Amino acid sequence: MNFSSDLIAHRLSHVESTARASLFAPAVRDKIVRYGAPIGCLIEHHQRLGRCMHRISDIFLDYETEGKVPLSGTVVIADALENGSGRFDRSWHAPEGGLWLALALADTFIPEISRLLPFVAGIACCETIREMGVRASLKWVNDLCFQNKKIAGVLCETMKSPVYGDKYFVIGIGININNQQFPVELNGTAECLRGFSGEKANVTDVAYRLLGKLGWNIGLLHYQEECLLKVGDQIWENFILKRWLELSDTVGRRVCYGFDVQKKPLYRAVVKEVNEEGGLVMLLEDGTCITEYAGEIIYIDDAS
Repeated sequence: MNFSSDLIAHRLSHVESTARASLFAPAVRDKIVRYGAPIGCLIEHHQRLGRCMHRISDIFLDYETEGKVPLSGTVVIADALENGSGRFDRSWHAPEGGLWLALALADTFIPEISRLLPFVAGIACCETIREMGVRASLKWVNDLCFQNKKIAGVLCETMKSPVYGDKYFVIGIGININNQQFPVELNGTAECLRGFSGEKANVTDVAYRLLGKLGWNIGLLHYQEECLLKVGDQIWENFILKRWLELSDTVGRRVCYGFDVQKKPLYRAVVKEVNEEGGLVMLLEDGTCITEYAGEIIYIDDAS
């Protein structure tokens, strides 16, 4: 793969022609694009890494040791990972043929907005995969599935820069693109884009599509913060949640919930809604409602 920040800017500039962008006035579209422009300002590509997130930390250490401020929007991409991991330190199968990257963002958002960042990352992944011809859906918060098989996953963590201690969000993204061989424990639960479409995709093209989508959606998140700060306690439109719901099949599903649901499932419920803060509102089997803001779910029904 060969990546250039100039090409990312070029990709981002064409986001304005998308159907979503057309919902906004030209001046607002320009503002959203400017907000998202730093995404991919530095792109580092490796054939093989342990974890992209660890490399982000090393880059930041180099910058700060030289007295420089690390760049918000830094992206690390690897063709393959040796120690890829997901939530709860689960091993993430990341061989050649997939897209494995990490993105670092300065923690400048107010809390009401920063909690929506995992939704933003999921939206960008889902839009990218759908552009490739696979109608994937988002499972709360940001797993990407199609026909009950996982295609992509997102991991959002926070970190402090090694020297100055500045706070950053680090978003790890893995998309199964052409990697058709999976470990035995993933048989029947994971699939790649090629497995559904029957065609080999260009990983570099998928990466550019994804970075463009991240730029637009993170820019939109900044704009949403601007709107929230203007109206205060008045009603404000949650652009992010609205789009997430359009791409998700979670509401109405019967699920099993747990903080680490694979090891410690806690209860079963039916999802009633996702509230404005991103919380999962569920109806328990005894008729009471509960809202969870962390954890994960497994679907235990078939999509209707």
